[in-house]
Amino acid sequence: MSFYSKHVFFCENQRAPGDDCCANHNAKAARDYVKDKVKLLGISTEQNTIRINSAGCLGRCDLGPVLVVYPEAVWYTYVDQQDLDEIIEEHLTHGRVVERLKV
Repeated sequence: MSFYSKHVFFCENQRAPGDDCCANHNAKAARDYVKDKVKLLGISTEQNTIRINSAGCLGRCDLGPVLVVYPEAVWYTYVDQQDLDEIIEEHLTHGRVVERLKV
């Protein structure tokens, strides 16, 4: 059993100038947004512990920006806060995979 009920890793890797990477898509701001929203919504509790973390390169920059949710190992891409809100509402809150954002 995982220590956290959900563990979310945001790729925040910065590659050389001119190379595509998650950092070029404001990945840190996206992580900060999700971390704050999870706290604001109160969905991380003793029974449902959700941890939001930064990660270095996750090796999927061509699909970026990306995040991965464990223990399910579901990979997502996102464009804006609406996509992140959908991941929070559907996957983190209700355990339903957001198929349209999966990579």
